[in-house]
Amino acid sequence: MLRLSRLLLAFGLTLCALSVRAQDGRPSLVGKVEGKTYVSPTGIFKVAIPVLPELGGEITDTPNVVTFQDAFNVHISIAAFPQDATQRWENSTRGTKDYLIYFFSNFVLSDFKQAFEGVQIESAKFIPATLDGSLITYILIPGGTMFADKVPQLAPDDRIPIAKRGNLLFVRNGHIFVISIELAERVVEGKAYKKTTAEEDDILRQRLNDVIAKIQFAKPPAAAAPAVSPTPAAPVAPAAKK
Repeated sequence: MLRLSRLLLAFGLTLCALSVRAQDGRPSLVGKVEGKTYVSPTGIFKVAIPVLPELGGEITDTPNVVTFQDAFNVHISIAAFPQDATQRWENSTRGTKDYLIYFFSNFVLSDFKQAFEGVQIESAKFIPATLDGSLITYILIPGGTMFADKVPQLAPDDRIPIAKRGNLLFVRNGHIFVISIELAERVVEGKAYKKTTAEEDDILRQRLNDVIAKIQFAKPPAAAAPAVSPTPAAPVAPAAKK
């Protein structure tokens, strides 16, 4: 069974604090960077890097999670957890839709609620045509922004901005993927921010789709060819008696 602490890393809640810095000041990676592509440590996926060093872009990772963040409005995490026997059983018996709802509710949402008070699901939708079935959710997280240093100065009677994240869950090659993106504009633009809920959802959905378009998944292992038993030799007829 997956540990909840591992999922906390998936959304950048403790990743920056735990990342090890190399001598040049950049995070030391478990995965690797090949040109403009990040390759996961397990090789289960690779993705075109969605941040630029010129804009303060950084990459931090663990064996199962990578987070991309820049100094302006990008905070994206991609988690790919191998399904153990319990998760494979849950997936096969529940079906894709109910399994993704189960996983989100019992692991992803549960982690956020342990970290922040007042976390709410704003909406959720199962999309059967995307990635052989995916679940997209939008959640509100009081005090949960990854851009706290960019929040405008608050007046004494102002409330701390409520962060909003879009999350996309799906199963691929024996792994449960969770892609999560914060809508940074919601907290950094202050009182100038005027987007409606529908507009926010459209923005996050498009950004999640953009990440999917940048990912290359590892090819599933080829099915082993069934063993072919050697054809038994035809029995030799006994010699006729004279």
